[in-house]
Amino acid sequence: MSTIEKLRRVRSYNTVRVESDPAGACHWLHMHTDVGRGIRPCFRTELMNDMWDFLSSITLRDDQRSGNRLRHVVLASDAPAAFNLGGDLELFARLIREQDRQRLLSYARHCIDGVHHLHTGLGGDVRTIALIQGDALGGGMELALACHHIVAEEGVEMGLPEVLFGLFPGMGAYSFLSRRVSSQMAERIILEGRLYKAEELHRMGVVDILAPKGGGAQAVEALIQQQQRSPISHLALNAARTMAQPVSRDELMNITELWVDSALRLGDKSLKMMERIVRAQVRRSAAQAA
Repeated sequence: MSTIEKLRRVRSYNTVRVESDPAGACHWLHMHTDVGRGIRPCFRTELMNDMWDFLSSITLRDDQRSGNRLRHVVLASDAPAAFNLGGDLELFARLIREQDRQRLLSYARHCIDGVHHLHTGLGGDVRTIALIQGDALGGGMELALACHHIVAEEGVEMGLPEVLFGLFPGMGAYSFLSRRVSSQMAERIILEGRLYKAEELHRMGVVDILAPKGGGAQAVEALIQQQQRSPISHLALNAARTMAQPVSRDELMNITELWVDSALRLGDKSLKMMERIVRAQVRRSAAQAA
C-alpha cells in the first residue's frame, strides 16, 4: 500500500483539504477545496488563515522533536489547472485606492509569516514540498519557492507577472529565487514578468523534479520514501541550509514593506490592469469548474 493510500482526512476546513498519515509523519494540504464558479484560486484571507492554522497545529515544540524523526508537508491544490494564482488583487486594488497602508501591510506580513515558516521547515524537522499540477503565478510561485522542493508536472506554467501592473513580487520571490539561481537570473525572471513552462524552469534549476502530466503525486511519494530512508541526513541538511543560505524573517519583512509602499504609489491605470486580470481569471476558473 502506498503512502498516499494510507492518508486520512484529519480535520475539516472551509478552503483546504488536509490529509495525514496515522503517525503524523506526512501531511498533504490541498488549497482551494471550495473552488467553484466565481471564486479565484488565490491567496484570499480565509485561505491563508486556514493554511497557517493547520501548519501551526502540526508545528512541534523543540522538546517534542526527535533527532531522527523526519516529517513532510506537501502543498497541492484542488483547483482545476491552478496551483495558486497569487495575491488577492481585488483586495489590493481596493486597499490601494483607499490608501489603507495598515491593512495592506497586515496582509503582506501574514503572507511572510507563512512562507518563512515553510522555508524553515516548521522549526526544522519538516521537509516541505510544493506539488505544482496547475498554474502558479505571483504569490503562488512565491509559495512554491519557499518550499524545500518543487515538483512540477510537464506543461504547467509558473511566473511572476507583477511587473505588468507596475509592481514587483514582494512576498519572498527575490530572496528565494536568488538561493536557487543567480541574482541576475532572479532579476530577469522578476522583471520580464512572463510565464515559464515547467520544463524551462527545470532546466534553469528552479523546479527540482519534472514529472509527467498526471504523475506529480507519484513523484512526490517517491521523493518522500527516498528521504525517509535517511532521515538524519535530511534533518541535518535542513540545519545546514539554514546556516549556509539563511533567509531571515527580517529580510522578508523589510522587502514586503517596500512592496507595500510601492503598491500605494500605483496609479489608476495599474489598478485597472489588476482588476482586468481578476475578471479574466475568474472567468477562466468558472469555465474550468464547469
